[in-house]
This record gives sequence, structure tokens and C-alpha cells, in this order.
Amino acid sequence: GSVMMMAILVPIALFLGVGAAVYLTEYASKNYLTGFINLNISNLAGVPSVVWGLLGLGLFIQLMNMEYGTLLAGSLTMALLILPIVIISSQEAIRAVPDSFREASFGMGATRWQTVRRIVLPRALPGIMTGTIIALARALGETAPLIMIGVPTTVFTTPDSLFSKYTTMTMQIFTWTDYPQHDFQYGVLAAGVVTLLAVLLSMNAVAIFIRYKFQGND
Repeated sequence: GSVMMMAILVPIALFLGVGAAVYLTEYASKNYLTGFINLNISNLAGVPSVVWGLLGLGLFIQLMNMEYGTLLAGSLTMALLILPIVIISSQEAIRAVPDSFREASFGMGATRWQTVRRIVLPRALPGIMTGTIIALARALGETAPLIMIGVPTTVFTTPDSLFSKYTTMTMQIFTWTDYPQHDFQYGVLAAGVVTLLAVLLSMNAVAIFIRYKFQGND
């Protein structure tokens, strides 16, 4: 369930998050409306995760009539959680590209889109990928939003569609904490925590590797 949720979150984060960052940084006019949008995105990045769970409950479950605890509802709720983080980190990476690169590209006759695609994005890619992977790691470790939208604590089958019930590693660990059996309290629970930590540390290691790899190429 965690892997399938990540598979849905990755394209959402890349297309919507990075796309919004590119538009706000490279295309949108610098006015009060743009400043207001950027300010709200920064504020949304600090909202507690349980609030995003309540928003997912109201938007996807009650308004759009999705079933409780489905893979699609959970993935979209987590997408709301990480999108502000992805947008902010991508904006910072894009702004870090020197303006002289853009001016040189325009001087060679390139269009704005050609400049963004061939000059700006390749140089901003390390920061974009780092921020995206860290945001995905946060989504993988969250429990509160999933509880709000009714994700089951235990599912014995793999979800076979977007509308199937699913659970995640964090929900499983949350359930195991209430099991009184000795094997769960001192064996299975600890193994689950170590597994989740290993996955999170691996994702952060990948982010660091990507950053240094692209910085080395530059």
C-alpha cells in the first residue's frame, strides 16, 4: 500500500508541484496577486498534517463521494500535504539559477519555454529532486491524515485498483502498538519501525546522492 501510494504521489508532485513552481517563477507577473499566492503557499507548508486529513475528508470523501480508506482518496490527501513543500523547494531551486543564463539564452534567440526547458530546469534539477524526495519521505511517514479519511489499520490483500482499500506501514505500526502480545510489543513492532526508518533514510540518501551527482556534473 505504501509503495502504490508513492507511485501515485510521484507524478502528482512532479507535474503539479514543479509545474506550479515554474509558472509562478518564470511566467507569472510580479504583482500583488502573485505575492499573495506565494505567501499562502508558504503558510500552507507549515499547516499540521491532521488539518490536511480533515481537508481530504471534506473534499474527497464528503464532496466527491469517494469511499473511506481507498487508495485514490489517500493518495490525493497526501498530495495536498506535500504539494506546498514541493512548490517552495522547486521555486528556490529555480531562483538559484543565475539570471545571466536566461539572458544569454534569450540573446541567442531562444523562446521562454526553450530557455526554461534547456537552461533553467537542468540546472535546477538537483534542488527540485531533493525537495521532492524529502516531501515524499514525509508523506510516507505520516499517519494522521490517513486516520482522518478512514484508511484501514489492517488489510490482508494488495489493492488492485485506485478504489480498493489499502493500508500503509505507518498505519500498521499504529495498530501494532495496541496489541498486548509479547511478540508484537517487542518483536513485530520494533521490526516495523526499523523497516520504516530504513526506507525513510534510504529516500533521504537518494536525495543527497542526486544533489551531489548533478552538482558534480555542473
